[in-house]
Formats: sequence, C-alpha cells, structure tokens
Amino acid sequence: MGTVVSSDGTPIYYERHGDTGPALVLVGGTLMTRARHAPLADLLARDFRVYNYDRRGRGDSGDNPEYDVRREIEDLDAVIGRAGGPVLLFGMSSGAVLALEAVAGGSSVRALALCEPPLVVDGSRPPLPADYVERLTALLARDDLDGALTYFLTAGLALPPQAAAGLRSGPAWPAWRAAARTLPYDGLLMRDLMTGRPLPSDRWRTVALPVLVCHGGAGEPYMAGAAAQLASRSDGFTLHTLPGQDHAVEPHALAAALTAFFTAARG
Repeated sequence: MGTVVSSDGTPIYYERHGDTGPALVLVGGTLMTRARHAPLADLLARDFRVYNYDRRGRGDSGDNPEYDVRREIEDLDAVIGRAGGPVLLFGMSSGAVLALEAVAGGSSVRALALCEPPLVVDGSRPPLPADYVERLTALLARDDLDGALTYFLTAGLALPPQAAAGLRSGPAWPAWRAAARTLPYDGLLMRDLMTGRPLPSDRWRTVALPVLVCHGGAGEPYMAGAAAQLASRSDGFTLHTLPGQDHAVEPHALAAALTAFFTAARG
C-alpha cells in the first residue's frame, strides 16, 4: 500500500500486488475503485508487479475541484513513476480511453491492453447527449447522487429505465453513490467519443507500441464494433474477443488474455 502525490498536489492511493516481474499498472473505469480490480491484480501478481490505484475522487485517493483530464494523466504518470516505468498498462472501460490518452501524450509505457472501451462509433445505440456533463453537474450540485447515477445509467450506458431502477436496490449502489461525484470526469473524457460517428482518422495514430483491444463476445454490439474500429488504427493494434464475456469480465478470463499478451510484448 502507498500514496503518490500528483502534480497538482492530489494524493493518489495504490496497492501493489506481487514482488517480482515487470511492473503492470491497472486503470479502472467509471465509478470503479481499486476494489474492482483486486481479484484481477491477485491473479496477475503471479507474473507481474501490479499497481492497482484509485483514480482521483474515488476510494482513498484525494481530489481537486478544478478537474481536467490532463490531471488524471498526471495522476497515472505519478503511479508509473513509482512503479519504475516504462510499464505495462491496462485500462478497463473508460479507463481504457484514459490509458490511450496517456500513451498518446507520451507516458512511459511499453505495451498497452484495453478492455471494452465504451466508444459509440455507429448507430447501434443512442449517442451520449450533447448536454450530458452539464446535466450530471446540475444534479450533483443539488446533491442528488441517486439522480446522477440514474442519469448515468440511462443516458451514459443507455440502459432502459426499468433496468436502472432495479440496480438502485442492488448491492453495488452504495459504492457507486460514494463515487458519484466523479461521473462528470468520465463524461468529459468520453464526450467526443460517444457521438455515434466513426473515430477521427488521426485519433491515437501516434500510439506506436503493441496494443491489445479486448471485447466480450457476449457483450454489447456497439462495444464490439468500437473495439474492431479501434483495432484497425494500425498494425500494432490487435483485436481479441473474450468468449462468453460481457462488460463485467470474469477476472480469470481477463488475466489469461493479459498475461499472454504482456508476456509476448516484453519478449
């Protein structure tokens, strides 16, 4: 367990799993704390030194009211510095996009794996509303955490209202509530990547290292299409389907794919 201090003074909490092998950093998605990736980290610790951290505003990490995606990249760079980069890097869901942005900006990474980046690049689901971040921010300004979470589920994830209402009484809701104030952060990260239009031809073209793009074989069709489009960025990107998996990927299935990829990537 430990803490690094980001460039703006925000403390970022991490846990290290494993004592030997190359350093591997895990980046969580929307509402995720390090608890989500703890089972995965334990499995990967057989071959890697795994750094599993809380993104700002979540878990035990601090926050700053002046949010900017660049600050999150600086947080990640602080963790990479503690791990002793260049590192292997894995990003889940919106965390996959954060990881991509970091690599494109020059973070010290030698191989990158992504799982289920929630890009909306066609008409297979409704795009993110243009005022999505503003509506989330207004709900949170009124301390309506439940309303913000419901709006995220229906507008951000495109779940039917009945499904969103059912989740409100589920076991994950209290933890989601604790992280709800970070919803606009991922909204800002994703707002121009969930428009229903293809990715800009130059987006992430500067990423010149091995990249694995995973998606669940039993997941949402729009994520499968997005993964395929992303994997076509360059010859260095490889598409990988996780049979029978959806967005809640089973840790053993994911660990096997990541271990095979990172082992091959490091030679």
